[in-house]
Amino acid sequence: MRKNLDPFNQHTEKELWNALEEVQLKESIEGLPAKMNSELAESGLNLSVGQKQLVCLARALLRKNQILIFDKATSYVDPRTDEFIQKKIRERFAQCTVLTIAHRLSTVIDCERIMVLDSGIQEEYSWPHRLLQDRNSLFYTMVQQLGEAEAAVLTKRAKEVYFKRR
Repeated sequence: MRKNLDPFNQHTEKELWNALEEVQLKESIEGLPAKMNSELAESGLNLSVGQKQLVCLARALLRKNQILIFDKATSYVDPRTDEFIQKKIRERFAQCTVLTIAHRLSTVIDCERIMVLDSGIQEEYSWPHRLLQDRNSLFYTMVQQLGEAEAAVLTKRAKEVYFKRR
């Protein structure tokens, strides 16, 4: 676990534990026989999908990068873990450039800009709120396909973010 979190041995024991605590993994790692020195199986097979994503988030917190790329970071996690990860990203990386590649529209609805690709070609690029104002937009169509209730929730969130940041 230690090597995975801090491959270049740049952080103190306290910093590592603090990062694990912040992503709600501290208790799980403390419960392992070797704690921080526990061996992770190939591809993290001894961790759940959600735990693996939380380890990656802890590593990002430790590194303090100014640019982060999340490629479907929450696509295989339960909704509660997805919500936790998205909240932590918004809180801790607010001053960073964050590129999020996702299929779940709820994951990107509160991003500053959305780029909609179709067969690898950029079709749209704007604030989610603006794209949702255009009934001919691909993004609008995708949101509407989620159903009336979910579309209303996402539209409201997009509008709140738009007016909060403007």
